[in-house]
Amino acid sequence: MSQRDRSRTDTYEQDIVAYAKRKRDEEEDEARGEQEQQLAKGVPKARPGIQDIDLDLIDEVIDDSEDRALTDEVLAKRRQAMAEFERKKIARSIATPTDDKLVKEQLRKHNHPICLFGEDAGDRRNRLRYILSKLAMEQRASGGRDAGDDQAEGMAMEDDDAMDEDEVQTEEFYTEGTDELLLARRDIAVFSLARARARTERQREDCKVDLVDVRKRRQDLVKRLDSYSNYGSQVGDTRPISRVLFSPDCQSVLTGSWSGAIKLWDVPHCRPIRTFCGHTDRVGGISFHPRATLGLGDETADFASGAADTLIHLWSLNKERPIAKLQGHQSRVVHVQHHPNGAYLGSASYDGSWRLWDIASQKELLLQEGHSREIFALRFQCDGALVATGGLDGICRVWDMRSGRSLVTIEGHAKEIFGIDWSPNGHQVATGSADNTVRIFDMRKLGSVYQIPAHKSLITDVRFFHASLSPSAKRDEARDMDISDDSEAPCSDRLCDGQYLVSASNDGLVNVWSAGDWKLQKSLAGHVGKVMSVDIASNGSYIASSGYDRTFKLWGPEEF
Repeated sequence: MSQRDRSRTDTYEQDIVAYAKRKRDEEEDEARGEQEQQLAKGVPKARPGIQDIDLDLIDEVIDDSEDRALTDEVLAKRRQAMAEFERKKIARSIATPTDDKLVKEQLRKHNHPICLFGEDAGDRRNRLRYILSKLAMEQRASGGRDAGDDQAEGMAMEDDDAMDEDEVQTEEFYTEGTDELLLARRDIAVFSLARARARTERQREDCKVDLVDVRKRRQDLVKRLDSYSNYGSQVGDTRPISRVLFSPDCQSVLTGSWSGAIKLWDVPHCRPIRTFCGHTDRVGGISFHPRATLGLGDETADFASGAADTLIHLWSLNKERPIAKLQGHQSRVVHVQHHPNGAYLGSASYDGSWRLWDIASQKELLLQEGHSREIFALRFQCDGALVATGGLDGICRVWDMRSGRSLVTIEGHAKEIFGIDWSPNGHQVATGSADNTVRIFDMRKLGSVYQIPAHKSLITDVRFFHASLSPSAKRDEARDMDISDDSEAPCSDRLCDGQYLVSASNDGLVNVWSAGDWKLQKSLAGHVGKVMSVDIASNGSYIASSGYDRTFKLWGPEEF
C-alpha cells in the first residue's frame, strides 16, 4: 500500500469514528428525552443502540488491521535472526578436521565442491563448518538428533553411516613418539634445568645491586638509545630482504632475500663476504647456531635457513652450497631457530605445523599441529624448556619441550601474529600482530600485562635485547654443551639484559621501547616502505633492520 493510499484510508477511518461519536451523542440525547417520557407513562426501557458501541475498541481494531502486515514481516525477520544465531552457536561446537585433505573428503561426501575460486585451507574449513551447522539445523527441525548435545552436533559430519573416528578429532589427543624424541626430551630437560638454575642465580645477584646504581645505569641506557641514528645502509639484493641476523660474535650479519640468496656481510662496514646459493624461492627464516663464530667445530653446521621452496638448508660459513637438507614441510617455511643447546632446530611453516629436527642425524623428531591456520613465528625460551609459536589465527601457543604439552594458549590479538620473542627473564613473551600492537604476556600470571600501540601498520618483527654472557659464563655453557671455547665475545652490561625491545613495522619505522614502563625511546626512520625484519647485536653495539626497499641498515649510538 502506498503512502498516499494509506493516508486516504486513515482519513476515511477517522471520519467514520467521528461520525459514530456524533451519532452516539445525538441518540443519547434523544434516548434520554424519550426515556424520561416513557418512565413518566410507565413504558419499559428501550433497547440499546449505537451508544453501547465501544469506540476505543474500534480504534484498536483499526490499528491492528494497519500493523498486521508489518508485524508479520518483523516476526519473520526475528525468526530468521534467531535461526542464524542458533546456527552459529551450533557451528562453534562442531569439530572439523585440521587436515585439508580430510576437509576436502567431507565436502565431497556432502556433495559440495572441494575448492572455490580464491579459497584457501582456512576458508575451506570454515565453509565445511557452515555446511555441517546447516545440516544440524535441518536435523533439529525434522525432529532428529538433539541439537543441544554438543557431541551430537559435532558428529553432524556423519552421513547415515558412522564416520571413521580417526577422520574427525573432537578432543585432545596424544600420539606415541619415537625413541629418538624421548632421548631428545630428556636431553632438553637436563639442559634447561641447568640453564634455569644459572639464570635464577644471576637474577639473585642482580637483585643485590644498589638501587641507585641500577637507576643510573638505566638512565644511561635511555640516553644511549635516544642517540641512535643510521650508521650504515647497503643494498643487499635485487628483491626485498626478508631477514637479517647478527652472528653470535657480532662481527657480521646474514641477510636472506626473496630471490633465495643468503649473504654474509661484515660489521660495521657492510662489505659483502660471501653469497650462499641453494634456495629457489623466498627465504623466510635464518638462524645461527648458538656457538657459531665462537669456536664451533667444522663438523657442525654454522647456520640454518628455511624458504618458500619447503626446504631447510644447513650451511657452513666456509662453503657457498648447503651441506645438508631437511625435508618434510608441505608448504612455505617462514621461520627457523636453533634450540639454545644447539643440537636441535625448530621450524614453522604455512602447512599449519611446527617441527623439531635433530641436526646431527638430520631427522625429523616431532611434527606438532595446534593452530587453525598457518604458523608464522617460532621462538625458543632462553632456558630451552619452552617454545612459543604464533600464527595467522591470531593465537600464540606455548609448548613444553620436555613433555610435549601445550601449556598456555595466549589470546588477545585481533589479527595475525607475525613476530614473537622471549624476554631474557624467562617468563615474558612479546608478540607483534597485524592489529598494530605489541602485547607483553607474563607466563607467571597467565595473561597479558601490557599492550603497546606500537605502530600505524602491521608489525612484522619484535626483538628483546639479549646481552652477551660473561666470559666465565660462556666457558661454563661451552662445557655443558661439550664444546671448547677459547674466545671471548664482546660483553655488554648484564644489567641491561632485556631492558629494551625493538619492533619493526610496515609503516617503515623501527621503534625502540624501554622494558617495564614500555615507553617509546626512539623511532628510527630510514627505510622506504615496509620493514620486514629486525635484530639486536648481543653486545649492544648495533640494531640491524631489513626492508622491502632491498636494503639492510645498521643503527648505532652517536659515540660509534
